[in-house]
Amino acid sequence: MRIGELPADALKRELAAGRLAVRTGPFGFRLRCDADRVARGIALLYGDYPRLGDDDFCDFTLDVGRVRGLRRWIRPQVRALYDGEPNFEPLPLGHAFPLLEWTLNWCISTHTFEYLTLHAAVVERGGRAAILPAPPGSGKSTLCAALVHRGWRLLSDEMALVALADGRVWPLARPVSLKNASIDVIRRFAPDAVMSEPTHDTSKGTVVHMKVPTEHVLRMDEAAAPAWIVFPRYVAGAPAQLTERSKADAMIELGQNSFNYGVLGRAGFDALADLVTACECADFSYGHLDDAIAVFDRLAAGAPS
Repeated sequence: MRIGELPADALKRELAAGRLAVRTGPFGFRLRCDADRVARGIALLYGDYPRLGDDDFCDFTLDVGRVRGLRRWIRPQVRALYDGEPNFEPLPLGHAFPLLEWTLNWCISTHTFEYLTLHAAVVERGGRAAILPAPPGSGKSTLCAALVHRGWRLLSDEMALVALADGRVWPLARPVSLKNASIDVIRRFAPDAVMSEPTHDTSKGTVVHMKVPTEHVLRMDEAAAPAWIVFPRYVAGAPAQLTERSKADAMIELGQNSFNYGVLGRAGFDALADLVTACECADFSYGHLDDAIAVFDRLAAGAPS
């Protein structure tokens, strides 16, 4: 059964009772929330995802709910609990859905050890994955969202999951987080993109989440072979330019952008070294999305960029 098969009132009841469970990629989440905005966000963005039953195993149990006491009535707040324990400071009630998404990311990044996890977007075409690591503000998510609407399959917007067992990259296929100016950029570039209600005045500015195309969700059990590691950087008005980066430099930066490289020890080093060895590594600057898409399409076709 899919989440979207639940009527809105039933979804809201199951969510409030802590019975709503969803699978995204290799992970199952059991959720409880009494904020209407979260129920609307899940209905809008997670309708295509598998709904797990009461007896199904879930990796994580989350509670995103209203803070009790006076805060329930005066400047209401919401807080997130993982296995009953708080991990973030309470936020304004209107930030409930982004808080849920950030907590899902935190759960995976801090509790996953069968994968090397990298802070990177990942897209796929023809069975080959392009890993896009970059710091906030680099245009990573904007480029990822644009590629998703031009023939590339979304594996992840925030986290590359590289399996220690075989080096393949596994999908999460969760909603793409867009911030500030990139929101209108993608609305113009992909007018059919489905987005959540904007959340203003977060620590990251204005945030929306973009729905993953249905066909990408339905393929979230299909891993891909890593082929490219591309470090993107948006430069206003600049032509799209792809330049080779040394594998040594790529490995150092990827290690610094990994959530669990240090914890995994030798297994993490070997996985990262194998990943870099298997991939073409490059820096990429761009100022226009259409030009950027053309460069990635040439990569996928094996043509010179």
